[in-house]
Amino acid sequence: MTSMRVLSVASEIYPIIKTGGLADVAGALPLALRAEGVEMRTLVPGYPAVMDALERAEPLLEWPLFFGGITRLLKARCGELDLLVLDAPHLFGRPGNPYVTPEGTDWPDNGLRFAALAHMAADIGLGDVPDFVPDIVHAHDWQAALAPAYMHYSNRKQAGTVLTVHNLAYQGRFPRAMLEELDLPPESFAMYGVEYYGTIGFLKAGLQFADRITTVSPTYAKEIQSDEGGMGLSGLLRDRANAISGILNGIDISVWNPATDRSIPARYSADELGPRADDKAALQKRFGLEQRPDAFLLGVISRISWQKGLDLLLECLPDIAGEGIQLALLGSGDADLQRLFQEAAQADPGRIGVVIGYDERLAHLIQAGSDVLVVPSRFEPCGLTQLCALRYGAVPIVAGVGGLEDTVIDGGSAPTGFKFSPVTTDNLAAAIRRAHAAFADKSAWQGMQTNGMSTDVSWRGRAARYAELYREIAQMRHVAM
Repeated sequence: MTSMRVLSVASEIYPIIKTGGLADVAGALPLALRAEGVEMRTLVPGYPAVMDALERAEPLLEWPLFFGGITRLLKARCGELDLLVLDAPHLFGRPGNPYVTPEGTDWPDNGLRFAALAHMAADIGLGDVPDFVPDIVHAHDWQAALAPAYMHYSNRKQAGTVLTVHNLAYQGRFPRAMLEELDLPPESFAMYGVEYYGTIGFLKAGLQFADRITTVSPTYAKEIQSDEGGMGLSGLLRDRANAISGILNGIDISVWNPATDRSIPARYSADELGPRADDKAALQKRFGLEQRPDAFLLGVISRISWQKGLDLLLECLPDIAGEGIQLALLGSGDADLQRLFQEAAQADPGRIGVVIGYDERLAHLIQAGSDVLVVPSRFEPCGLTQLCALRYGAVPIVAGVGGLEDTVIDGGSAPTGFKFSPVTTDNLAAAIRRAHAAFADKSAWQGMQTNGMSTDVSWRGRAARYAELYREIAQMRHVAM
């Protein structure tokens, strides 16, 4: 097995800075790839949280004027992660959320900020940083997606490129007037370039120029090629269908392990589920729910949004709470939906508990203490919470879309959860009631839990597929030379 060098480019990375599943993937994949003979370094922006977390940072290069200010490229480590950090305080020296202001609006210079990240990735992919010359540049989502375009328009020998789409709904569109400011040539503003409905489309550019495109589940790879799921990009994606593959995400099973998890009061395994009752009691207490071991407890860990289908769950609440079902919800997002969930909790405090925000330790407790984990998304590229739920014996109830469809088995000889489709309020309520009825058969329910806990949700097989993809691209480029 030949060794390879891969530059991963991501706008967030766990455990340093995280707003969603992208960070989990960016943090776990480099470690999993080591067993496949792949040396991966990750280029990340130098946010304050990143700068504070660095160990043994070493300056590699410095520019007096890079996208508007003094910039350094640092080589560093954080735990087991090998990082390259774009230290550009004028672009990234802002605390808090990496994408939005404290008021919740997009930073007005996001186009410039993430073009700088992609441009640096391209420079590294073109061999301009002697310390690390990669075979492949692997860009994640729109924030890094200009990298293949910059490399294309350089007309120089370059690394191969992969673009992973974690969520097609977020595309990064900016005014045509920024073309020169972003260091893109005039000829790039064309249908088969970076132009997208009269704007500069970051994600569109990556989809146009990357050697290969991956999504985070096989079903999502098919969905985005449809007019309904393509978010305006379905035509381009169908044209590039032969370059698209779906590779399921995994989770870090050393972090998500109920047998060793120090975030939960009682540890357990598939062979000994008894202690899980203590976690359920702790969860009920934390959310102010009635301390009833026999209550059917739904857990939700989610962004509170239309995409995640939480408005459908809200509509179900009066009926399911009336049937003695409990809900523990952790999340944040749409202000109106947040308020409505909080009002529901205030109206029925023994049955419904809501915590607005995100708390990693509490997320672990919800997985360990819930009977089911509900993910009613209207679309879901992969989803990670249902993978954690399988690992923790919280039986998933999911919409039959994207990665949810690919990772949960409903029926057959070894079921692991419950799926519903189409994604409607009535179908969600029916799936919850079906699960509630199944919960009454303790032996069968425990069998479903152990089926889920025996499912391989690790990065092991997934990382091997990425390594295979990298080698295919490298071979393709070698033959073309």
